Amino acid sequence: MGRALAGAFLDAGVRTTVWNRTPGRAAELVARGATAAGSAAEAVAASPLTVVCVVNYDASDAILRQADVAEALKGRTLVNLTADTPDRARSAGAWADEHAIPYLDGAIMTPTPTIGTPDAVFILSGPKDLYERHRTLLAALGGTHTHLGEDIGRAAAYDIALLDIFWTAMAGYAHALAVARAEGVTARELAPFAQGIGAILPPLFEEFAGDVDDGTYSGDLNPITSAVSTMSHVVHASEAHGIDASLMRVIEGLARRVVAVGHGSDGFVRVTDLLARQSH
Repeated sequence: MGRALAGAFLDAGVRTTVWNRTPGRAAELVARGATAAGSAAEAVAASPLTVVCVVNYDASDAILRQADVAEALKGRTLVNLTADTPDRARSAGAWADEHAIPYLDGAIMTPTPTIGTPDAVFILSGPKDLYERHRTLLAALGGTHTHLGEDIGRAAAYDIALLDIFWTAMAGYAHALAVARAEGVTARELAPFAQGIGAILPPLFEEFAGDVDDGTYSGDLNPITSAVSTMSHVVHASEAHGIDASLMRVIEGLARRVVAVGHGSDGFVRVTDLLARQSH
């Protein structure tokens, strides 16, 4: 992803200095016109704006919190597009404040091939004036850029919630393919129908968002008592083939607890309220 970001800057005609933790990985970018820095501190010193994107905040902290790098960053804007948790983002923001480093935290919500294209999606948080100051330059990365607020951890909060949707859905799909195969249905045969199920979700996301924010949890179309029945079918069919159904058992268990506390006529999203109460 870091190489894709640097490549997008180069394609937009932006003078770009690159540094990679693994020697040699920047060779292609250098061939395209980037300047290779000998160290992270040298890379930072080359520009008023530094964009970092590595695997997690353990990696970014190990780079940025070196004394020479922190010193080089003073007064220069740091945009951290590394993915991690909201508390790590806030820790990084506090460190940046302590070292007089203007700081924006962000996340990339689309795959590497989208970078530099209209399909890329970036979310950022931190000082609004700092975001506005660099907005035009960041636009070189393509796609849409949304400033979510001054709380430095807000972009990471969105990122975690959206990744929760993605990986839970992918886990469900992988499990569905295993069950289908056990019943003699190939993945390619199931895929068109799976896409149909996927198409049902966007309007439900909107409806359920209203239910959660307004506390309505409507179950008029599909009460959770009905949903529990279909969940149990998935568990039974899976385990009949020796397929681990622990994921669906967890979901079914949450739904049954909602019914047990008297909300059987509500919709499935009432589970959100149950989970939120558990956190307190």
